[in-house]
Amino acid sequence: MDSRTVGNNGRMSADSAHRPHDQMTIEEYVAAMPQGMGALNDRMGIQLHEVSAERVVGTMPVEGNTQPFGLLHGGASVVLAETLGSVGSYAHAAPDKVAVGVDINATHHRAATSGTVTGVATAIHLGRTSACYEVVITDERGKRVCTSRITCALIPAERVG
Repeated sequence: MDSRTVGNNGRMSADSAHRPHDQMTIEEYVAAMPQGMGALNDRMGIQLHEVSAERVVGTMPVEGNTQPFGLLHGGASVVLAETLGSVGSYAHAAPDKVAVGVDINATHHRAATSGTVTGVATAIHLGRTSACYEVVITDERGKRVCTSRITCALIPAERVG
């Protein structure tokens, strides 16, 4: 699969043929969101590489996202996890609903001090009113840096401004 295409085989999800997002590139998908990836994600350098309701892959540089001791800030890992889970939830719910995070937790396993971390969000539950993902963040050596779980409420799109 082209890593710049949304979803499996170029689709957001197996049942998304009726959605306008169908067969969009990741850039087109992001551009279709009201504020793109959002200012925080842009500032943190988060990039998407694969998007489907079932799985989302993204990266983030360690540099610029560290705490005072030069280690990847735990909050930065949580931002990456929430971004990936929210994008997957939106891929599942769009166009009628949007995803809003309602619960997130994270366990930090080891420090990352340089390079890029990769997050892989895997769907645990894809429902009518909520979606839940496990997000595993690894360093460039493939070592697990953080494990997170995010739950998003899926609310009618007309409820958000």
